[in-house]
Amino acid sequence: PEELAKLEGLPVRILGVNNRDLTTFEVDLETTRRVAEKAPPGVLKVAESGIKTREDVEKVARAGANAILVGETLVTAPDPGARIGELLGRG
Repeated sequence: PEELAKLEGLPVRILGVNNRDLTTFEVDLETTRRVAEKAPPGVLKVAESGIKTREDVEKVARAGANAILVGETLVTAPDPGARIGELLGRG
């Protein structure tokens, strides 16, 4: 959330929220909530990192994310298409 000050005055339309602390590599999905509640109005918020389950998708959506970026979960899945279905609640 403290990094949002860097965006002040910029025409930001999309905001990526990295749930992974890049100094410790710990993941905390609550980061999405903390950033989303302080983000400028009208900005598309993308929750990034640490999304592994349908419950994670629902959690970041409730926290204010409009979209998600999923990497490792799909790359390591034996069937990425089925995994996407699960994340979207279709599997």
